[in-house]
Amino acid sequence: MIATIFSMACSPAAFANSGDIGVAVKGSTLGLGGEVTVGLSPSINARAGCSGFHYNGHATESDIKYNYKLDLESFPVLLDWHPFDSGFRLSSGVVINNNNVTATGSSQTSYNIGGTTYSPGELGNLSGKVGFKHVAPYAGIGWGNAVGEDSGISITLDLGVMFQGRPDVTLTAEGGTLVNTVPFQTNLANETNDVKNKINELQYYPIISLGLAYKF
Repeated sequence: MIATIFSMACSPAAFANSGDIGVAVKGSTLGLGGEVTVGLSPSINARAGCSGFHYNGHATESDIKYNYKLDLESFPVLLDWHPFDSGFRLSSGVVINNNNVTATGSSQTSYNIGGTTYSPGELGNLSGKVGFKHVAPYAGIGWGNAVGEDSGISITLDLGVMFQGRPDVTLTAEGGTLVNTVPFQTNLANETNDVKNKINELQYYPIISLGLAYKF
């Protein structure tokens, strides 16, 4: 769809009413941020923005306590097509995706890694990171036109999906007496695959966004 919209936007007639600019502040499942909208034609707009959010938390998995840090940082670049004389739109584009989760794990008793139990001395320090595709396609629908005929303040809503690919999971153990052995590395690889499978649905990241826009 984005190729069709782009070709329409680049035609000479498409720029007859172009040049309007709107800005918006937004809250979404990608965090808090803002965006700029530029009118390319009466029915097509271009949008670019940024969103971010940071959170430190705790979780327990397989009797292992994890301290984790969630870093959301993304930069969407989108084209909107308003097929009707209303605020309804179809959106497509890409998201520069720097979202990731880092974690460190500790246990006072034992660790279950790949189905095998290890003592804290055998495993040492456990750390992990989850990342995603850096450039992720996006498709969605929405309501609102920041550069529409009605000037002033307006509300915008987006419902879409970011296709960020299967999670890239890394687990690392350091300092333990068994971390350099082949059986341990095999179990660590199995544990890594198990984590990937458990969070595989995150490859389709839902985006729900609500914003307040103003047209200059």
